[in-house]
Order: sequence, then C-alpha cells, then structure tokens
Amino acid sequence: MLQRAGIGTTFRLFVPLVDAGAQKIASAQPAIAAGRGTETVLVAEDDQTMRELFRSLLADYGYTVLLAADGEEAVAVFRERPRDIDLVVIDVVMPKKNGKEVFEEVRSIRPDVKALFVSGYTADIVRRKGILEEGLPFLPKPTSPAVFLNTVRDVLDGK
Repeated sequence: MLQRAGIGTTFRLFVPLVDAGAQKIASAQPAIAAGRGTETVLVAEDDQTMRELFRSLLADYGYTVLLAADGEEAVAVFRERPRDIDLVVIDVVMPKKNGKEVFEEVRSIRPDVKALFVSGYTADIVRRKGILEEGLPFLPKPTSPAVFLNTVRDVLDGK
C-alpha cells in the first residue's frame, strides 16, 4: 500500500466546558477510619520507595515503625525486639530470604506474631508457587493508603 503525505485520518475531540464551581466527584477510596494505632510494626520491604511509603503512612497514623531492606535484616531486627513487634509487614519476594522464610523464622521465635504479606504479584500466583500459605493476610501492591492502613488495623485486631 502506498502512503502519501497529507492524506490520512483527522480526529476532532470535543470536550464540554465545565464551570469552575462544579462539584468534585467523591473518591471511590474507602475512608481511613480504622487506620490509627499505637503498635510497633516491622516493615520488611526491599524496594526503598515502598519501604519509605509504608513507614511514612504508618508513622503518620501513630504506629512505631522498624524497617528492614531484605529478609535477613528483617529476621535480625525481629530477633532484637521480638516482644516489642506487634506486626510484621513482609514483602513476599526479597533478596537473601523471601517472605515465607522470614515468616517461618520469626514465627519460630514468637509463634503468635501477626503478619501481613505484600507483593506486586497476585495472591493466586504467590500461593500457586508455594511462597505463601493459604489463609495468611495478603495485599497486592500497589494499594491505596486507606486499604493498606485499614488492612494493617484489621490484622492487628484479628479480623
């Protein structure tokens, strides 16, 4: 097929004008109603941006936050303060030790420890590969701040 310059398809887009005083559409995100707390949370996340985001969110809502950049560091931090840590937020895929290995080690130190697993992979893929046990709390990344904080609160409250 031969193409000639200046011949083709023209698109025209008509956008309606909106008054500056128009009402904003309500956000579909749930309110951060139950997200506040005073507990200590260990965040084990290899992505620095996500780790800092989780730290900032949790700290802004009253939690004490401890950080680990990989699986080995997460276990080391937990060993230092096993009775102080109320929840471990664990990235499923991390260097040195994956989330499952971290959870098994911290659970061997303190069997009643609560955990929330997070991953960029979907729950079914993570479970199918045997990285995460069925029934453990899981959140896919990315997630909204409201969903993250409310899930943290639910896990801490045993919901």
